[in-house]
Amino acid sequence: MGQFSGLGRPSDLGYLLSPHVFHSSGSGDDSLDGLSNAVPRCPLTPSLSPRKRTTSQSKTEPPLLRTNKRTIYTAGRPPWYNVTGTTFKEAFVIGLCGGSASGKTTVANKIIEALDVPWVVLLSMDSFYKVLNNEEQELAAKNEYNFDHPDAFDFELLVTVLRKLKKGKSVKVPVYDFTSHCRRKEWKTVYGANVVIFEGILAFANKELLKLLDMKVFVDTDSDIRLIRRLKRDISQRGRNIGGIIKQYNKFVKPAFEQYIEPTVQSADIVVPRGGENFVALDLIVQHVHSQLEKREITVRSALASAHQGQPLPKTLSVMECTPQVHGMHTIIRNKDTNRDEFIFYSKRLMRLLIEHALSFLPLKPVSVETPQGGIYDGRRLSGKRITGVSILRAGETMEQALMAVCKDIRLGKILIQTNHDTGEPELHYLRLPKDISEDYVILMDSTVSTGAAALMAVRVLLDHDVAEDKIFLSSLLMAEMGVHSVAYAFPKVRIITTAVDKEVNDQFHIIPGIGEIGTSAPTDWCESDDGMDF
Repeated sequence: MGQFSGLGRPSDLGYLLSPHVFHSSGSGDDSLDGLSNAVPRCPLTPSLSPRKRTTSQSKTEPPLLRTNKRTIYTAGRPPWYNVTGTTFKEAFVIGLCGGSASGKTTVANKIIEALDVPWVVLLSMDSFYKVLNNEEQELAAKNEYNFDHPDAFDFELLVTVLRKLKKGKSVKVPVYDFTSHCRRKEWKTVYGANVVIFEGILAFANKELLKLLDMKVFVDTDSDIRLIRRLKRDISQRGRNIGGIIKQYNKFVKPAFEQYIEPTVQSADIVVPRGGENFVALDLIVQHVHSQLEKREITVRSALASAHQGQPLPKTLSVMECTPQVHGMHTIIRNKDTNRDEFIFYSKRLMRLLIEHALSFLPLKPVSVETPQGGIYDGRRLSGKRITGVSILRAGETMEQALMAVCKDIRLGKILIQTNHDTGEPELHYLRLPKDISEDYVILMDSTVSTGAAALMAVRVLLDHDVAEDKIFLSSLLMAEMGVHSVAYAFPKVRIITTAVDKEVNDQFHIIPGIGEIGTSAPTDWCESDDGMDF
């Protein structure tokens, strides 16, 4: 994500909210149970290790737990949307401006440490340098190109990325290589920020950028100190010589600071002298951000529980025909005396029928093929690029086998949503989606849907990744009327498919009469997790 320290490869696109690239290289059988939601508070510390990098740095700092096979985020992202499915709270954006080597990144890291909130994104303006042509490349090699001038930055792309990130959308951030003066081929994917810290020498130089900043902080550091830091950094990290650095500083850096950067201090809400060493100023910033985040807290599940009562079931709902076979299988899986093996066997049978039923709603186009006998057969073929399955962990993962059995070489994604037992709200903990999912028809799978809170969050995640609403097919073994109404009200174009709909949900949000627990502690023979996807 511009560059994410200690996180996964950009091609994995497994991440959690934020941002954040999440890297998983194991079998996918690791237990997700027993994760703690308590993240120890990180106080402001007097020093940080020096940066060592040759590429632009935009990163995230989610709370996480590492195992030998995967990374698990231990603090989930609460709902960022209301019961209508509309994004309700935007990310809080802090803009950090200051001269080159003034300590902006150090200040940003100090704020991240002290905030102690999940899903913070650090977005660096360095990621948005323009791509240089051959002539400009030659000038840059001779230290004759002005990287401190506003024209050196792609403000149009920067504003677009920051605006989407503020609105909660998934974005791709370029990575700029300082040694070759060009963008790397691989861009980083960022998603799900609660707080965005945007830092750059010209962070306040564009009017459209200023409109996106909720707090503007100017880092004021003595020019001699900035020059010394620049010398150390460019020699050790960017492979440049002293003569070239001094020449560039006198010709471009110092004049640009005086002409373009220093005047923007007037736009700042807070000026921080001495940068990362000014703990009083940093504490004030952190306190203000916390107060603003508290004002944006919302509840979803309780609102869903009291909404849509007595309404007719929506037209987007399709309940599989209750044939004698289907009725008989429901009788078995709903019976509390059914043994484990029979419960799994008949649940799998129903899931297979459900998936086949769901696939019948995909749009098909006419196509003619030649038969082995030389005749022409007028048939049908999927009207679109491909189908992708996304399971809501853990219970939805039990439906993956049924989908893979009927869709050859299908790509799979996973979303882990768990209930916060203190607030009762769903929280997003883990996300892994295939590349270019926005082009696909998505079969979204969860074994049961009661209030619809988790399904609502999963659909919102897919929409944030630019999946079209009418290309999402929510498939569930059993749903409550409340959950059906919740999803249909928020997302009227999503097709809802199930084998049965029960009328009630109890105080613990369990479906009544309901079925047994599916997938919460699934054995390995219940669901084989696929971790070999081509992402």
